[in-house]
Amino acid sequence: MKRPAGLAVAALVATAVVAAAPASAATFFETPSHNIGCAISKSVARCDIRVRAWEPPPKPARCPVDWGNGLTVARRGFAHPVCAGDTVFGGQRVLGYRKSIRRGRFECTSRRDGVRCVNLRSEHGFKLGRRSARWF
Repeated sequence: MKRPAGLAVAALVATAVVAAAPASAATFFETPSHNIGCAISKSVARCDIRVRAWEPPPKPARCPVDWGNGLTVARRGFAHPVCAGDTVFGGQRVLGYRKSIRRGRFECTSRRDGVRCVNLRSEHGFKLGRRSARWF
């Protein structure tokens, strides 16, 4: 079965920060609790979570690797759960609560209840936390 190009691109967006971008192009950080790790660049923002009390939507057939351990938002389209065989954990930087980081059109803010990342042009993004996750 042939997948539409848009779906294939959406499935690969999650790994774009780590796999396709030079290491210097992305900024990696974690929350003070170290439960959420993120990468933000001029083309995408992605956050992964270690411990969560919510369940991701059902894993789509087009995702051959890990599903729902994080959320991502790119230049176009709505945010969505991550389909990836990698992680954005491991950043040395800790983004303190009530602090933000911005790269290009993307901004992520760390709060005690999670991380909120937004594409400031489209206003699409996500809120990822231990208790809940929301993407828009």
